[in-house]
Amino acid sequence: MSDDFDLLETNSQEKNEKVDVNWGKAIDTMKSKLAQEDDPESRQKILNATLDDVVHMAEKDRTTLLDAIKDLTDYQDEVGILFERFSSLNEDEQKVIDDAQKALERAKIELEDAQNKPDTWWNNLWGRKSKIKKAEDTLKEAEKTRAAADNKAKAMFQERIESADVQTLLSELSYKSQAAITRLKNREVEIKEVEDKLQDAIVEASKNHTKALEKKAETEAKLEEQYALLKQARQALEEVADKQSTEYSEALAKVTKLEQKVEELEGLKNAYTTLAASKDSFVHKHNLTIKVLTSLRSNLQTHRAKLKSDTDERLKYYDGYVVALKARTDQEFASILEHLGVKTDEHIGETLAAMHTASARARQEMMDNIPVHEKVMQGVYSSYAEALQEIRAKDVDIQKNFAERYGIDMKEIFEDYYKADANQPTEDNSGGVGNGAPKQDTEDDLLG
Repeated sequence: MSDDFDLLETNSQEKNEKVDVNWGKAIDTMKSKLAQEDDPESRQKILNATLDDVVHMAEKDRTTLLDAIKDLTDYQDEVGILFERFSSLNEDEQKVIDDAQKALERAKIELEDAQNKPDTWWNNLWGRKSKIKKAEDTLKEAEKTRAAADNKAKAMFQERIESADVQTLLSELSYKSQAAITRLKNREVEIKEVEDKLQDAIVEASKNHTKALEKKAETEAKLEEQYALLKQARQALEEVADKQSTEYSEALAKVTKLEQKVEELEGLKNAYTTLAASKDSFVHKHNLTIKVLTSLRSNLQTHRAKLKSDTDERLKYYDGYVVALKARTDQEFASILEHLGVKTDEHIGETLAAMHTASARARQEMMDNIPVHEKVMQGVYSSYAEALQEIRAKDVDIQKNFAERYGIDMKEIFEDYYKADANQPTEDNSGGVGNGAPKQDTEDDLLG
């Protein structure tokens, strides 16, 4: 089985750069945010849920996630975590930081190259100093750009997640969890290193404590010896009768010298006593610190182990949630299609039924209109026959007029024109129908 299975493994070789943490109000703020999520009506929402309700609940999930991601991003600033190390940046956002970093590195190299050119009159003639000044200005500008790159990328990131879907937000939360796992492990390594240093400090302090006690004992022995000598010297000084004699001066000088020695030894004794007490105090302080750090490291291991395990499981859980959301959408889509299909069927049925009834009514109207049509056509043909009779009667008068005036017989011309039969109608003022065409026209087969 892989070594990665050991959730409590702490390897100092994998330690990354330390990050200084400024613990402010961030934790309290986030706890307060989370505490606001309690909803006493949640059970009723579940019991009475519809697909539309789920849409609002999912949107609330998205809003809650979005707020959490924003809070986490702000929290990063408060505790001094570099933005790009704790957020899943897309290609454009990461490019802002990478380009600024590359420009900064190039500017440093160019300045170093310019400074490395020998300070000779020839190089100065060819602009060595101006190139150095230009490289320094470029470096300052690159440093400003790099310093602003994180904020620019962060702004792009915040703008992107404003409209992000639940799946993107869940991925961001998972990324932050995984980044937190690495951060916790690094902190464990840092604590372990401090613990080791404190262990060494305890050993060293204990040694110094022992040495201080030994030196104190040696000093006390010397001090006792000097006390005895000083007592003898003071007694000898008192026994000298002539206070103005050389013997008295020598005895006084001896007493003074011994008093000075005693004073030095007492000072040394106090120093060793203080040093021993100090080392003993730090032994206990270091020991207490180690206990606290070990407890913290143990807690960090617990949190990291749970967070790592939960994150692995949570990724699967999130996948299930996202698929469920998609399935809900598909179900709603199918429901909409079904509804549209039913409505379409209804509309088509209504249209077909309307077509049938309209067709039947049209047939009835057609049948009802046949007698009316025949009556109208009878009047049309009667008017036509009457007009034709008048025209032919007038033609007879015109023929007679032509014959009388010009000696021209127009009969054949008009007969050819009208293609009339031998029984041509005569002038009749009764207004009736003639013997020929009108009667025949009314008997035409209209359906033929």
